[in-house]
Amino acid sequence: MTAGAPIELEFPAVPGRGRVFRAARRVRLGDVTPRGRLRLDACVRYLQDIAHDDAREAAYADRDGWVVRRTAVRVHKFPVFQEPLSLQTWCGGLGSHWAERCTLIEGERGGRIEAAAVWVHVNLATMAPAKLAADFLAVAAESAGARKVGARVLLRDRPSPDEQRHPWPLRFSDMDALGHMNNAAYWEAVEEWLGAHRDMRARLDVVLEHLAPVHPEHEVATVVRETADHTMIWHESAGDVVAATQVRRSPLS
Repeated sequence: MTAGAPIELEFPAVPGRGRVFRAARRVRLGDVTPRGRLRLDACVRYLQDIAHDDAREAAYADRDGWVVRRTAVRVHKFPVFQEPLSLQTWCGGLGSHWAERCTLIEGERGGRIEAAAVWVHVNLATMAPAKLAADFLAVAAESAGARKVGARVLLRDRPSPDEQRHPWPLRFSDMDALGHMNNAAYWEAVEEWLGAHRDMRARLDVVLEHLAPVHPEHEVATVVRETADHTMIWHESAGDVVAATQVRRSPLS
């Protein structure tokens, strides 16, 4: 793949063996747009919640030492306000210091979203990558099978100095328990873009990579580049890209 080219995404099917954690929820008022479809930032909160619930139930020792490197989402059909949802999540692939968590969201009215997120295992004292623990592998490896995943940067294209920057004010509510901008907050920039492009709806592929943390004292700007086949959205701080996002129509459309 060359820099700037669309990324081809892969979403494994629900495995027939190994651990699959299931949950249910309903799309609530605070999760939707004025037209009633589920927002992507709310969807990513769902992914975070089910991941945390799964880790707590699995009860492996180091359940909190994970940070998200990349989240890919394929929207087949957006769930809508008050739609009951079923969620299934499992380990879809492994690396030396990271694992992929796959999640399938299905609604009673036809809503369907697939997600695949690469989480890096870290030492919480140093935040340095750490090898996957034996008790985690004992719980998660069977559903992954032999599938291997990487954590290298895929969205390598960067904005040019002459592209317009838009200030992205940070709010207290953007910060999470780790003291940095929560993963879901980055997806609000995608929703801002979708709000101005009503022709861009399901089927839709979005992938967002986190490159560096954002803390409350940082000044952040966004850069948007639209091309014929995809749109790039970057978050920048102090001249460095801290997150990169690609939005495109799904090749399944």
